[in-house]
Amino acid sequence: MDEIKNKEYAELEEKLQLRKALVDITNRIHAAQNIKQILVDLKDGILNLFSAHSITIYVVDRSRNEIYSLLLIGAQVKEIRVPINNRSIAGYVANAGQIVNIADAYDAAELKAIDQGLTFDQRWDKKSGFRTRQILAAPIFYNKILMGVVQILNKKTGIDKFSEDEKGFLQEISDVLGVAFFNQGRYARKRKTRFDYLINRDLLKEEDLDRAWDDSREAKETIEDFIMKQYKISREDLGRSFEEFYNCKFITYSDRIAIPGDLLSSLNKEYLRRELWVPLEKKDGVIDVIVDDPNNIIKRDMIENLLKTKSVHYDVALPEDIIKYINHFYLSPDDDSTIIDILGKFDVEEEPLDEDEDVVTESDSVIMQLVNKIILDAKAKRASDIHIEPNVGKKNLEVRYRVDGDCALYQTLPYSYRAAVVSRIKIMSNLDITIKRLPQDGKIKFRRPGSEEIELRVATIPTQGGVEDVVMRILAQGGTTLPLTAMGMSARNEKELRAILSKPYGMILVVGPTGSGKTTTLHAALHEINRPDRKIWTAEDPVEITQYGLRQVQVQSKIGFDFAAAMRAFLRADPDVIMVGEMRDFETAKIGVEASLTGHLVLSTLHTNSAPETIVRLLDMGIDPLNFADALLGILAQRLIRTLCKKCREAYHPDRLEFDEMVQDYGEEPFRKLNISYDDKFMLYRPKGCNACDKTGYKGRMGIHELIVATDGIKRLIQKHETVEVMRDLAMEEGMTTLLQDGIYKSIQGVTDFKQVRRVCIK
Repeated sequence: MDEIKNKEYAELEEKLQLRKALVDITNRIHAAQNIKQILVDLKDGILNLFSAHSITIYVVDRSRNEIYSLLLIGAQVKEIRVPINNRSIAGYVANAGQIVNIADAYDAAELKAIDQGLTFDQRWDKKSGFRTRQILAAPIFYNKILMGVVQILNKKTGIDKFSEDEKGFLQEISDVLGVAFFNQGRYARKRKTRFDYLINRDLLKEEDLDRAWDDSREAKETIEDFIMKQYKISREDLGRSFEEFYNCKFITYSDRIAIPGDLLSSLNKEYLRRELWVPLEKKDGVIDVIVDDPNNIIKRDMIENLLKTKSVHYDVALPEDIIKYINHFYLSPDDDSTIIDILGKFDVEEEPLDEDEDVVTESDSVIMQLVNKIILDAKAKRASDIHIEPNVGKKNLEVRYRVDGDCALYQTLPYSYRAAVVSRIKIMSNLDITIKRLPQDGKIKFRRPGSEEIELRVATIPTQGGVEDVVMRILAQGGTTLPLTAMGMSARNEKELRAILSKPYGMILVVGPTGSGKTTTLHAALHEINRPDRKIWTAEDPVEITQYGLRQVQVQSKIGFDFAAAMRAFLRADPDVIMVGEMRDFETAKIGVEASLTGHLVLSTLHTNSAPETIVRLLDMGIDPLNFADALLGILAQRLIRTLCKKCREAYHPDRLEFDEMVQDYGEEPFRKLNISYDDKFMLYRPKGCNACDKTGYKGRMGIHELIVATDGIKRLIQKHETVEVMRDLAMEEGMTTLLQDGIYKSIQGVTDFKQVRRVCIK
């Protein structure tokens, strides 16, 4: 009898201790200063009640339909988010509003018994090495409104489920948390600011924020810039805080946003900069506008009056990003000064005493501004090359840009600036300014504060009259790999190219003149097959496009590290795919063929005019026809043609003579297969010119292609060393369209005009 009483007494004592601990936890939850304190600091106390290994408390984020929690990892607080759906246990509890008690999270049958779609996400276990077994999870409600989820993992003793008593304790704690979360939300609503997210997560203290308002004014900085710099707040956290406060998206600057010319036509640039807003695009009749304060009703009324519509969607952005968008849209760099403004800062004598005397030197601030402006304007105008062309005597220095393959005069500068401009560029590219009679080449890495880095390849060439020309090529930015779908290939060409790219070994060549987009196409092809299970080596000169997952090598011919040497090194480095920038000589081509025959996929380029000509060129170099026939998968010839400006292109009905000329160039028999006839409905397009295309009528470029696939028939012709004409005829019989045919078809589609096709290809 005494034993029974002692046992009952011990059980009662244990329950009293648990009840006391529960009351203590309840008091601590209600006394918490903020949500972060509940999510991070109070977990251990709750965990002790259940004698369990782990606990996570989630709070609902209604705007994203997610629940989130905070974890203390080292000294940093990290956020985890879970969608409210049945793909996770916590997500299911939030979605269904039901408590769950699971014996084994890895038991699919047990989960299916709760809900057919319920699964357990094992990623965290795999990452941490923790093995989840029992799960007890309950929704947190306040007045039937979901506030969050509390989830407890793994009992420390035994392998059974959590008990019914523990289930009841968790229900009580979830009720307490519901009241606490509601009160925290109500308190937050009383003092709601756009920085609440940062304060609630202890990323910023309220006293620091109060002090920052005054300190930022003294420093003449925006409050956002000040707290990011002073308190190490990331732009991402600041963005989340703005999104939570304004209930809209946080937009950061990207130069990939298309310029909304139709929306900007009636707006003044200076006004937009002053008022800090700009339209981004019009979609389905609604205009997207970014503004520094979407809650400013007066500013919103003003915007809607100017745009003449109430259908406006507002997103928030930092003032500096809004300014960048405005500058980008109006095609001007961060400073507003024009070349004329800069030149006006420096007066030079009309007639210097000595023509060789340096009137203006490369160290003058005006020259620095001038060269910076030339580079920034070239970038803004989408130029691929900048040509600095000094003239002899007292003729002006000319600056030309190549845009979409066409050179055009950008600016003329006084002849007295010519030596200083060239010297300044040489200094920026680490070249010897004392050497003026020999060509030199180098690189410039140019960055303006707050803007992206611009990399330029520089070549200086001595010209007649003792002056030097400079040509600067603006290299493509890293990470700008285009997909294969953006290459503008015909359906047949894209399908066949994908088919040969899927082969485990062989040789694929991309051919064409310099500047025809061969490297861009090769990187697009590599992007298709760039997977973790493939080792891809590339040898390039220079490395213009960087791509994650590739191992890219810059060749250095001056020290003997040429393409052939790079390929020999690659073959010792366990490759699956090798891309070599160019097959310039017999040795490189021979190694490429051998590599493709020994189980490697080899991609390269060649400077030839067409796909069939490439075969003959390589055979003439001395490549063995039998090996080459076995190795070859396909050859893609390409050119770049200027495309018509979509905003101003003009439709017209061509005369019969123009139509017949196109048919003759395409080939009468192949053209008949296109089922295009000459009638009153047949239309072509021609350039007109508008502000969007600088009155040229053309904007951008696209490729025209000729793909020869190494079929059995083509391989037999290679082995026989047949002529170009025989190979072309067979390839066309098997479905190949020539460069000229592809270009003509694209002109019929209205992408370009026949004149541009004729400029880049003959056959």
